[in-house]
Amino acid sequence: MDDTRGRTTRDGIRIYEPGDYAGMHKAGALAADILDRVAPMVQPGVTTGELDAAIEAMVDDAGAVSATIGYKGYKHASCISLNHVVCHGIPGEKKIKDGDILNIDVTVIVDGWYGDTSRMYVAGKLSRKAERLIQVTHDALFEGIKAVKPGNTFGDIGHAIQKYVESHRMSVVRDFCGHGLGRVFHAPPNVLHYGRPGTGPMLEEGMFFTIEPMVNLGRPETKVLSDDWTAVTRDKSLSAQFEHSVGVTADGVDIFTLSPAGKYHPTWG
Repeated sequence: MDDTRGRTTRDGIRIYEPGDYAGMHKAGALAADILDRVAPMVQPGVTTGELDAAIEAMVDDAGAVSATIGYKGYKHASCISLNHVVCHGIPGEKKIKDGDILNIDVTVIVDGWYGDTSRMYVAGKLSRKAERLIQVTHDALFEGIKAVKPGNTFGDIGHAIQKYVESHRMSVVRDFCGHGLGRVFHAPPNVLHYGRPGTGPMLEEGMFFTIEPMVNLGRPETKVLSDDWTAVTRDKSLSAQFEHSVGVTADGVDIFTLSPAGKYHPTWG
């Protein structure tokens, strides 16, 4: 469902109105709350399908709609990506093992607004290299978010993320990116997690989009498996991702998907 209010820039980016931020907050808060509530369930021996079933029940109980069920034939309420899976991991019978790291990505629709967020989880004991990867990825997202304000560009966001990640000798995935959203799931612009300062469309108040860097311990290259969804690192190195949905405000940024319980990082709470 699209919305006829607001205007569109010459780059095709929708500019939403001040009253629209409340709808995004409501959708974002539900998505974040679901990720809070699933956290205790991430344990060795649990299947990714069991986690997804719990997430689907939470969406239904809230009277919301899963944006991913039925999207291009996808059948699940979440994407769950373990270890060297970069993104779009399909929930199923795979059991989580001690020491696994995983990203859970949820998008819900509330009153026509889309809330899209993901975060990392750890099952059992966290290895030192995985802990470092998760921390760098989390902090890189917030380096990107700090670059969000009117007058900056999308290249500024990507550059901030890339510079931070590469300073820690890790790599930013280039094959996937963030995206505009609001009353649609995916819309312009493509929000790259690498780039040059001052390039790309200029940020304006009223733009809504996701920032969702994927960071690899090894090289940045990925490949998509035969299921046409699951993307993995080509060198089988560990990968991590964090995602927030944000809106540009008059003087900065509004994060729509903050964790209600303060559990956005796997070692918090």
